[in-house]
Order: sequence, then structure tokens, then C-alpha cells
Amino acid sequence: MHPQALLEACSDLLRQVLTFEHPADAVVSRFFREHRHLGPRERGTLAETTYTVLRRKLQFERLARSGSGPRERRLAILGFAGVRGFLQGALSAQESDWLDGCNAVQPEEWFEPERHNLPPWLAERLKAQTGADFWPLCDSLLAPAPLDLRVNTLKLKRPAAQDQLAQAAIKSEEAPYSPWGLRVQGKPALNKLALFTDGAIEVQDEGSQLLALLLDAKRGEMVVDFCAGAGGKTLAIGASMRSTGRLYAFDVSAHRLDALKPRLARSGLSNVHPAAIAHERDERIKRLAGKIDRVLVDAPCSGLGTLRRNPDLKWRQSPQALQELAIKQAAILASSARLLKSGGRLVYATCSLLAEENEAIAEAFGAAQPDFTPLPVGELLAQLKVAEPHSLCSGGPDGQRYLRLWPHRHQTDGFFAAVWQRR
Repeated sequence: MHPQALLEACSDLLRQVLTFEHPADAVVSRFFREHRHLGPRERGTLAETTYTVLRRKLQFERLARSGSGPRERRLAILGFAGVRGFLQGALSAQESDWLDGCNAVQPEEWFEPERHNLPPWLAERLKAQTGADFWPLCDSLLAPAPLDLRVNTLKLKRPAAQDQLAQAAIKSEEAPYSPWGLRVQGKPALNKLALFTDGAIEVQDEGSQLLALLLDAKRGEMVVDFCAGAGGKTLAIGASMRSTGRLYAFDVSAHRLDALKPRLARSGLSNVHPAAIAHERDERIKRLAGKIDRVLVDAPCSGLGTLRRNPDLKWRQSPQALQELAIKQAAILASSARLLKSGGRLVYATCSLLAEENEAIAEAFGAAQPDFTPLPVGELLAQLKVAEPHSLCSGGPDGQRYLRLWPHRHQTDGFFAAVWQRR
């Protein structure tokens, strides 16, 4: 593709994404469907340019003001993720000089918002929560996330999966915490590998794997994944149950559950029962009240723990949306708790960084539900033989009450989990 045409395509895609009317990944997918002539390398450049601009939006907008021409073209030049020599073929002499000037700006010349590239309301909350860790966290959120895989231990052991990846010239290393996890170098195409098509591996962040591990579902149990979505954790839970017992995958979105079906077919699991529900008080939920051994509530949340993958969320979320989410999170947690039998385990989780979606919800639930005893996550992870379990936790008198994963500390997405046992 000619450099000028590729830069124009980047500009066009950015113009659509920066309206923030829809999630960036959905806009990028639609753009690729409408431009089927684009090759894999061109698609990679387009996607990475878009996400680079979303990550560094405030910084690039300041630089763009000193240039000329359409705003989206200037942003595309600044965030261009392909070969710089290739980009030069698309630039006028004036643009080239302007870009050299932009590249010469020193770190100390940025204002604080341009360094952290966060909206003011979010920067304020994260600074209050993290203190000295604020800038390391911000730096980590400006980098792309690594590619983590979960090995389906129902089909293959982790070392064997690693060997097969190596035979396909894909380097990987064992994930530091999850016993099922592999971290892959680069962004190889996995969907045509036999390992993937046979269901022996799934793409899943290591933090997400730890949530399924923390549920610790056993063979033959009755288990509910309450907000299953596309089913990444459902599949991990089903494999840990060795495809025995009964695992319900509930979600209010039938469309999201549809995405689980091909993954479920590959996985070899026969114990998973996906079901769309109308709301958290659905009749299906009432019929199962008091019968379930374990419930995972991966609640709908702001998703701000996934900013490395979904940087548009920081521009699309708002304090008002957070308040609405908190009401929903509390209602879902209270309803899901009714499912558990005596002695059953409840796990509440989000992929948010913010205390108001995490500790605040867990503490309010604990105060309102005397039948549920909090379990220290640090001890549970130690029992599950997770490496350095205490470094993954926070809260409570000994700092071990909750799972708290951070991109800058653990190289995972930002995750939170609280665990209770029904008396």
C-alpha cells in the first residue's frame, strides 16, 4: 500500500474512533470489514496507530496544535505505528520539519496532564489511591499489554503447549502467578494454530485466570459464573472442574454468550450451560437459590483496569457512569449471594482500578450480609500454591483481604476480587 494511502486510512479510522460514540475495538473491526483489501501488516499499523493516539491523546493534541492540515492527519502522523522511513514517503517537507520539532520536545517540557494522559477526574482518583505509585502506574498504562494465554489443562499440560508454540516459532514463558498461564513474545497470529483450533489454548490475561483459580471450583460441584460475557473465565472454571458437575454461564446479553459457543465447542467441556437472563432477579436465579456451591460475580464495571488494551475507556467513562455502575454492582452481588448453599464460596471481581467499584462495594456487602464471612485472599492463593501470594493482595488488618492486581506491579490488567463463605 502506498504510504500516502495508508496515512489517509489511519486518519479516516481516527476520525471515526475519536467521536467516542462506540468502543474503539468495535469501530476498528467495522473499518476492517469495510476495507477487506487491507493486508495483515496494514491492519496492524492502523490498529496500533489508533491505540497509540488514544493512549497519548492529550500529549498529541498539544503537539498537533502547532501543525497544519486536518487534525486527524496530524494525530495519525504523531502516533504512526509503522516504519518511520515508510511514513516519510507520505509527508510534505513542512510536515517532516514539524514532526522533527515534535520529536525534539523533552519530557520535562510536558504539563502534568500531558504526562499522564488521563482525564482530570480519573487522575485525581488514582493519585489519591496510589500515592507514590501514581506515575509508575501512568507509565504502564501508556504501554501496550502483553499477550497472555491460558493452557486448557483438560487437553494439554503447560510444558507441552510451550513446546508446540516453540515449534511454530512462537516464544513464550510461564506466567509468574497463574499455573495455567503462558506469556507470549510479540503478537503472533494464533487463530490458525492447531493448538488454538483444537481448544488447547485460549487468549486470557493472567489476572483473569487468577479470578477463576480463586473460585477453586471442584469436580462434581454446582457452580455459577454470574456475568459470564464471552466466557473466558467460564472455560477456565470448567477445566478446573475437569468437565464434571454443572457450570451455569449467566449473562444479560445473549449476544455476548453467543461468542462463548465456538470457544466452548473447541474446549471439549461438556459441563457448561450458557443461559441468557433478563436481570439479576430472573426466575432462573430464584429456582437455584440455596443450591449452588460456588458463584463468581465478575461484575459489569468501568473496565479501567484494561486501559492498556482499551485506552478509549478513559475518554468514554465519567463519574456519573461510575455512580450508576456502583448501584448495579451492589444489586448484582446481593442477588447472586442468594444462590449459595451453606458453606458455599462467593467471589466478587472487577477489572477496575477504582476503590468505589471495588473495596467500597465489598465493604458495603459485608456490612449488610452477616451470613457471609470474608476469606483472606492471601491465604487462599497460598493454598493454591500461587507464587508470592501476599504481593498480590491489599486491605484488611494484615493487607491480605483482597486480590489487587496492578499493571505496573504485576504486568496484568488491573483486577480486584473479594471472597466470602456463606455460614
